[in-house]
Amino acid sequence: MILKKRDNKVNQISELERLLSIAPTDRKPMIERELRILRSGMEGEREADYLIDFDFKTSPRTMVIHDLRLVVKNRVAQIDHLLIHRTLNIFVLETKHFNSKIKITEHGDFLRWNPQRRDYLGMKSALTQNARHIAVLADAFRTIEMPSRMGMKLSPVFHSFVLLSPDALIERPERFDTSMIIKVDTLKQTIDSRFESNSILDDMGNLSRFVSTETIKDIGYRLIALHKPATYNYEAKFGLLDATEQDLRNGHRKASKVVPLKAVPI
Repeated sequence: MILKKRDNKVNQISELERLLSIAPTDRKPMIERELRILRSGMEGEREADYLIDFDFKTSPRTMVIHDLRLVVKNRVAQIDHLLIHRTLNIFVLETKHFNSKIKITEHGDFLRWNPQRRDYLGMKSALTQNARHIAVLADAFRTIEMPSRMGMKLSPVFHSFVLLSPDALIERPERFDTSMIIKVDTLKQTIDSRFESNSILDDMGNLSRFVSTETIKDIGYRLIALHKPATYNYEAKFGLLDATEQDLRNGHRKASKVVPLKAVPI
């Protein structure tokens, strides 16, 4: 069952297109790159959302939440997808949108193939990133009233998965465990084979934690109530702060207000 769809990014696209139309020549390439990245990410997100929804939207045992951003104790988690099973097993899914090749080394380092340079480039570990998300999510769950059994409050059990595009090529090491790195179109098959078929979700410990569909819906909606959508100040990011549209069209900016390009979303 789908409890939350992905937030609409139309306003972000519109703002970047507006800035692109009025920005000075030296700023246009950076805005164009931002637009390309955003649109490419949206395409990958739509693919992942569709495949996850196709497999789980009619399931009475699993609730699906897309695009959940939590801020707890000054820590932020941008969770791509969350599956909440009736046994309170929580599947935290981090998606990476690569249509080419990704390599994981023996030490767990992530490398992505750059076709222009014909070489691998380093990237942040998706597993470490998802571990941080789970830490924040665990704190969020502590703020939610959870069901009890025999006077004991039940706690969720978290499972981390990194989802790659169905077209991605994965070069895996021999010794480092990459079983949690899978293609998005194999998610249900992976969960079924590792959990359902192996009775992990139906063993005695989990059966004692089995809650109703309405209960997991309520837990899901309580998490959604904590969702804090990100906001972006693209004028600041691209050094266009405090410049009027006419100034920008004329190629003028107020230098005193220009901020470094490393400015981050607010």
